[in-house]
Order: sequence, then C-alpha cells, then structure tokens
Amino acid sequence: MFRLTRLPAGLRVISEPMPSLRSVAVGLWIDAGTRDETATESGAAHFLEHLLFKGNERMGAREISERFDAIGAEANAFTTKEATCFWVRLLDEDLAEGLALIAEMVQRPAFRVEDIDAERQVVLEEINMTEDDAADLAHEQFFRAVFAGHPLERPVLGERGSIAGLGPETLRSFWRRRYRANGAVLAAAGSVDHDQLVVLAEALFGDWPTADGGRTLQAPAAANQVRVVPRESEQVHLVVGTQAFPRSDDRRYALAALDHVLGGSASSRLFHAIREERGLAYSVYTFGAAFADAGAYGVYVGTTAANVPTVLEVLDTELTRLQRDGLTDAELKRAKGGLRGSMALALEDPNSRMVRLGREELADVEHLSVDERLRQLDAVSVADVMDVADTLLDRPRVAGVVGPYSESEVKELL
Repeated sequence: MFRLTRLPAGLRVISEPMPSLRSVAVGLWIDAGTRDETATESGAAHFLEHLLFKGNERMGAREISERFDAIGAEANAFTTKEATCFWVRLLDEDLAEGLALIAEMVQRPAFRVEDIDAERQVVLEEINMTEDDAADLAHEQFFRAVFAGHPLERPVLGERGSIAGLGPETLRSFWRRRYRANGAVLAAAGSVDHDQLVVLAEALFGDWPTADGGRTLQAPAAANQVRVVPRESEQVHLVVGTQAFPRSDDRRYALAALDHVLGGSASSRLFHAIREERGLAYSVYTFGAAFADAGAYGVYVGTTAANVPTVLEVLDTELTRLQRDGLTDAELKRAKGGLRGSMALALEDPNSRMVRLGREELADVEHLSVDERLRQLDAVSVADVMDVADTLLDRPRVAGVVGPYSESEVKELL
C-alpha cells in the first residue's frame, strides 16, 4: 500500500514498497507540459527536459552521466502534454546518490548558450525522426485535429520555427513558472522506506521555492476536422476518431472494455474485419488518451492508397453494426479478462508502479488498489459499454492522415 507525505513547501512524496526487490524506481514529476506553454514557448517543456541533463555550474553533462553509470543506474526523462518526469532506477543503497543528481539538475540549471545551441540541434533531429515515421506523424496530426484551438493541440516536440527561437531567457522564464515545489511529486516504488525517502526529500528539496503556476482547464470545442500531410508513398497512415473523456470520468472502465472489443487485441472486431478477413492492412488498432479536461479516442490503420476507401467503408460498417446490434456477453467477458491480466502484469514492475503513483498524484486522481480497479472493471455492464459507444460515435469525427491524399479528398471519404 502506498504512503503519501506533503512537505512544508508543497512537494508531495509518495511511495509503495515492494519488499522482494533490491531495486527502486524513483521519479520527480513536474506539472510542466506542452499545454502550459505560450505561443512563443512552443516546445519549451520538452527542450528543458533535454537541457537539464547538460548540468549546471557545479557539474556538466559528462559528470552527470559518469555518476549515474558509476552506480549502474538507468536514468532518463520524458515530457507529455501535461507533465515532465525525471526518473532513475537503481539499487536501493544508491537511492541518495541518484536522487541527489536529479535534485541538482532540476533545481539549479545553468542555461548556458552553448548548451542550448547544442541541444537545439538534438531536438531538431528528434523532430526529423518523428516526421520520417509516418505513423507517428499521422497520430500527431490526429491530436492536432481533435484538440484544435485548445492548449492540448500543441505538439510535445514543438516545431522547427519555435525551437529555433528558444533562447536562455524564454527557457528560464518557463522553468521559473512551472518548476516549483508546490507543483511537483516525488514518487518511488520498489525497495524503499517511506520515512527515509521523506527525510532525503526534505534535505534535497527543502529550499525549492514555490510559485503560482496554476492551469486553466476548459473543454475543447468539438468539430469535424481533418489534417493531412501529403506525401507520395505506397502506404497511407490513417488515424480516425473523436473527442473522448477526461481522465477522471467514471466511464473510463467502460471505455477500456469498448477499446478491447473494437481494436485493442488480435481478437477484436476491427482487427478481424480489416486484417484477418480482408487483408487490407498489417497494422490496425484502437487507442485512447485522457487528460485533465479532455480526451481522445481513435483507430489507426496503415494501408495502401487504393485500399483507403474500402478500409473506411469497413470501419463504418463495423461501427454501425456495433450501435445496431450491440456487443455480446462473451465479448465483454473476454475484454474484462484481457484487461484484468494486463492491469496485473503492469503492476509487477516497479517502474510501472512509480509512473502510476506519480502521474495520478500529480493529476489529483484517486489512488486505487489493484483489487479496487478490478472491482470497478467487473462492475461494467454491456449497457455501460454501449452507452459509451453511442456517446463517442455520435460526436464529430476527426482524422489525421499521411499519404497521397488532399484534405478535400479525405473529407469526401469520411
């Protein structure tokens, strides 16, 4: 069971012991994501995540890497639309050393011009890599379409023009506004003693200042949207979907069951109809994303340009059949079984548990045990799933596409 302590400055420390392990996964979660950027800061959250590994006046990037390597630690960071996490996985006896490095990086960055210029090229190469991956690019276009005009629309990596314009003052301003004790969570799972972790956190983060970095939440406007990146290629990468539910919505378990039935497994309806029966695609799956004030749900298909009309026809047929005929008790039972297994397996890994603790605490989501989650999943009925399906399928449809199509051509097909 987890324990939670709030330090005087506002930093929340949450941990969950796993006594059979010798390792511990610890992450410092900051409520600094792309949705918190201004127009002139686009890409700043992700850029800053990179830059902090460059070190400060006390130590450089090489020393940081060498010190992590010396204790055999795995250390990295990631940025999402709503958060940034700096994490390390290491032996329990080395926790103080690993956490001290993260504390130093996050609280005292240098913002050296030469470091910023060097990392700018790294981020631009990361953007190039994403654009070379047509499937990733199609997903990015889908999220821009489904959240058009909303802060969640911004891409995590930023754009070339905005990255080129990021300088020390812009990055420092974003850091001061978003990196603060009262907007952070220290999460740990594995071989960890909570009381000792709190003492360590007080020593390392006790002087971390607070700031008013509130976030305005608002539901995005819903409208039919299409975003296309025209590209002469054999394959079309197609993402079709709609707005879904915020992460706190009680319907999330029913949506998870619907996802499993529609495209979340090899036995799902869309996988069977599009790939197994007709051979129209190698990759077809559904996915969801939930945020504080909005969500998205979509279907991805990679297929040839000639097959796109047929794929969309099959998709419409299957969705119509779902609304008309519903799903069977056997399908729901199979979905619950699959979700139960994946839920339990995910929580056997300390890093997964740390991510769950940190993400949910930062988002002020209620912490539920595995048994509590399973009880909520078991309570989902066929009627619950169909209510979610009817709600989503009646909403405006959006699409993100990469391939030899124009926006007008995709709109006609949709």
